Amino acid sequence: MLRGRARRAREAHAATGGDPLDAADPPSEADPLDAAQERRVRAVLALGGVPQADLPDGVQQVRLRLLERAASGREAPRDVSAWAAVVASNLAMDWHRARRRQERLGERLAALRQPAHPSGEDSSVLSVAVAQGLDELPDAQRQVVVLRFYADLPLRSIAELLGVPEGTVKSRLHTAVRALRARLHEDEVV
Repeated sequence: MLRGRARRAREAHAATGGDPLDAADPPSEADPLDAAQERRVRAVLALGGVPQADLPDGVQQVRLRLLERAASGREAPRDVSAWAAVVASNLAMDWHRARRRQERLGERLAALRQPAHPSGEDSSVLSVAVAQGLDELPDAQRQVVVLRFYADLPLRSIAELLGVPEGTVKSRLHTAVRALRARLHEDEVV
């Protein structure tokens, strides 16, 4: 199904006079997301509350939206990686609202996080506490924290991609970090 959509996207672009091999269109068998972008999308989906079993579907949804964007003739995003991260974040919020997550985000994050080296029990406790604190944040605050600290996007990019003023992003981020810090002190983790 996706290959058919990709083919239609290339045909539509070629019909408008575009070069089918230009940088905005993926080659016929190439994935519109490279490996690093797919990892970022998976991380954003996971941190947004999507269960690990549903991550492949979320990644496919991001790919589909990128292909649909190309097929409709709209201009390619300037930064595909950032665009994909925001789409993934929105998908995660949609999933969260629809499913009312049954598992805690902390358990999923602990299972997904694979440190490069053993970090000890203290680090594991901190990771779980942060994940539980994220789980308690309102959707808008969680989205900004995930995009800033896990997807590593600058504030200006987050504001542009979410369509809100940069001050709103700063405010949400400040409030979320303050709530997370209070939660860690309350749980005597730090």
